[in-house]
Amino acid sequence: MTNNITRVLLVEDEEDARDILAFYLNKIFEEVIIAQDGQKGYDIVKSNYEKSSVFDIIITDIKMPNKDGMTMIDEINQLLPEQKYIIISAYKDEEYLFRSIGLNVLGYFVKPLDVERILNMLTQFKSQLILKEKNEISKKLIKINQTYDYDKITNILYKNEKIVRLSKKEISLVKILTDNMDSIVTKEMIKESIWDNINTSDTTMRTVIKRVKDKIKDDDFIISRKGYGYIIEHI
Repeated sequence: MTNNITRVLLVEDEEDARDILAFYLNKIFEEVIIAQDGQKGYDIVKSNYEKSSVFDIIITDIKMPNKDGMTMIDEINQLLPEQKYIIISAYKDEEYLFRSIGLNVLGYFVKPLDVERILNMLTQFKSQLILKEKNEISKKLIKINQTYDYDKITNILYKNEKIVRLSKKEISLVKILTDNMDSIVTKEMIKESIWDNINTSDTTMRTVIKRVKDKIKDDDFIISRKGYGYIIEHI
């Protein structure tokens, strides 16, 4: 349900610094993309953005050919205002320090680089990313029982992280039951939710319920309350 893939873009024109940083970055992040100057860096970000893909962090030098780092950051921020950066430079230039304020810059490092310090920051940053992702997943994921989870954003039912194939009506059934976890859902509520018609026959309704129960028979979570309706009880 999650792949925990973290992505970083390194924009550096000096070959030695680029090779050293790339070597260590690959030990922390799952995907490291390299650009040799600000223009190429921007082009990579824009291309990824158009494919609905972003970088968790961009590490960039300041003074580079074709397009300097600050200009690149300004242009990227037009696409991605929340993008985070680490700036590296051969110069401790106060102008760049002041310009970086408010640009989601996590750190400003002067060459020669203290690689250990940068790596410590990036390691902590990755840990925060993973924790944030886990928190976001927990907000949208309902743990029904030891076997099944329901993603209320995508309306997907998982069995031990594998998707359970459901029809639209079956999804509607699971949705109304999980939306009312620990509460009885009446037959009328189910009919209204699935068919938009409370006069739908009980036989038609029970057919949909049976199809779902057949698919979750390994750890059935739909409980019948005779005379009242159906319920999913939290584990």
